[in-house]
Amino acid sequence: MIFRRLCSSFTRSNLHAPLLEKKLTNTFPIFKTIPTLHIQSCYKSKPQKLCVTRHSVSFSSQMGDARRPLAVPIPDLDKANKTELLRALEASLGSPFSMDPICPVQSPLIIVISGPSGVGKDAVIKRLREVRAGLHFVVTATSRAMRPGEVHGKDYYFISKEQFLSMVQQDELLEYALVYGDYKGIPKQQIREFMEKGNDIVLRVDIQGARTLRKILGNSAVFIFLVAESELTLVQRLIDRKTETKEGLLVRINTAREEVKHMKSFDYVVVNEEGKLENAVQMVESIIDAEKAKVHQRRAVI
Repeated sequence: MIFRRLCSSFTRSNLHAPLLEKKLTNTFPIFKTIPTLHIQSCYKSKPQKLCVTRHSVSFSSQMGDARRPLAVPIPDLDKANKTELLRALEASLGSPFSMDPICPVQSPLIIVISGPSGVGKDAVIKRLREVRAGLHFVVTATSRAMRPGEVHGKDYYFISKEQFLSMVQQDELLEYALVYGDYKGIPKQQIREFMEKGNDIVLRVDIQGARTLRKILGNSAVFIFLVAESELTLVQRLIDRKTETKEGLLVRINTAREEVKHMKSFDYVVVNEEGKLENAVQMVESIIDAEKAKVHQRRAVI
């Protein structure tokens, strides 16, 4: 209101002052220093008009001080107990310290282990089962005959071809394939149950199954390719198994040569050297640990 009256008065008097300065009396007790206003007239070719500019106003408001949070004294670090110190720090910061985990919650992993026949997939998985907790090894359903030493429900679910095809029709399998004349497949329900419990899932599949799972799961699962140290070592292992005929042995060797070419489609490769099973198992464990430590974790949905 004071500014409006000044401007109106100057306009009626048609004053031509380059600069008029007037100090206002301190009518407000909250001001510690009196504001100083500078009023200037602006000259141009057109009729003059007054320009009022606020050059500087410096003051400290008691009301503003009241709005600021009160400073909380922090006790001496050497004398205060930890509880008192924490409470003082929280009060000074204006918020309590959170007990929520800083790291993101780890999601259960799906780990796909594959490789040519004879590389030792079963040996690596058996040892991994013994040394690492929190893993569930999915038992694959198969229509092939049981081999000596195998246990139903532990090594495989041995079912008839008719039962297997019934599971296919009811969409109960995540993946299945016809391998060397026999069906193999992965039951979905088994994976869901153990992932809900927080377990990581380990799938042992052949190369054909791994390719199918890659199409289904994409990058949400971890794919590990297991190999022998050389082709000669691989052939020697196949011979030592004594489970194949001469014709069957040739088929497996030729198939293994083709399967090695698919290594590049996997995330990791682990060499299972002869007599160094522990090294291979430790490498697989390191891969799992590295995946668990990722900021952006894989999240598989079955």
